Order: sequence, then C-alpha cells, then structure tokens
Amino acid sequence: MAEAKKTSQSAIDGIDKTVHSPARLKILAILSVVEKGDFTFLKNQSGLTQGNLSSHLGVLEEAGYIKVEKRFVDRIPRTLVNISAKGSQAIQDY
Repeated sequence: MAEAKKTSQSAIDGIDKTVHSPARLKILAILSVVEKGDFTFLKNQSGLTQGNLSSHLGVLEEAGYIKVEKRFVDRIPRTLVNISAKGSQAIQDY
C-alpha cells in the first residue's frame, strides 16, 4: 500500500503546473484542434475576459507552448495564436 501511495504521489508531483491551470488547459485544448486562433476567437471559446486571456497567453508563450503573432489587418491590430510542437507535447503528456 505504501508503494502505491508513493507512485501516485510522484505522478502528481510530475504534473506540469503550466498546463494544469484550468484556463491554460482550456486554451491549449482549443488550440490543439485548430490551425490558428485569433484573440477574439479564443476569448469567445474559452469564456475568459480579455485581461485573463492575455495574462494566460503570456504564461503559455513564455513556456514555449504557443506562438503569438501580432499584425495589422486593414489598420486593425490582430493577434493570432497557434500551439507549438512543445505545447502539443505538453498537452499530450498531461
């Protein structure tokens, strides 16, 4: 019994805390099924506020799990996001 507890505890200790956050897990799950998503699409699909989404995207980008591309379309700023190979692997491992 002690061995089973030790094994389950080490599995819990190995969880990627960046992915484990419900909001970031949701973002990665959405991005894992689309080629790219813009900020508005992610906001609508995730149900997060603009500030929350922006903050979580920053954490995911810093971890290398997503790639963020900012550009202007008809003089309107547009943020496009896609999951990286590292992010795909992280969500698969999770």
